Amino acid sequence: MKDRDAVILQKIIRYTDEIAYTMREYDLTLETLKNSITPKNAISMCILQIGELVGLLSEEIKQQYGAIPWSRIKAMRNIAAHNYEVFDMTLLWETANHDIPHLKSYCEKILVSSPDATME
Repeated sequence: MKDRDAVILQKIIRYTDEIAYTMREYDLTLETLKNSITPKNAISMCILQIGELVGLLSEEIKQQYGAIPWSRIKAMRNIAAHNYEVFDMTLLWETANHDIPHLKSYCEKILVSSPDATME
């Protein structure tokens, strides 16, 4: 694995941690997410950043570790960036609760499987 990919994966993990922190800090439910601007903005920004970072991963990594739908993550970033005012809060909730923990775990596994990569 290229060192650059390792750094990007670590940044993705940091953003997944920020989403988890926001979920805990605000004791979020779907209803509170729909009605609370600060956690909605925080989670959306993290998802936007994750999508940007996914776009920077090498094609080699995305192909080698294809169990994650990298292109769908990038597409979610585009929704967050370009259609923010009509962003589906149920989709945001499901992404934060289900997809983000899975993404974090998968990125950690990629890093562990490539111990030769330099970490930040």
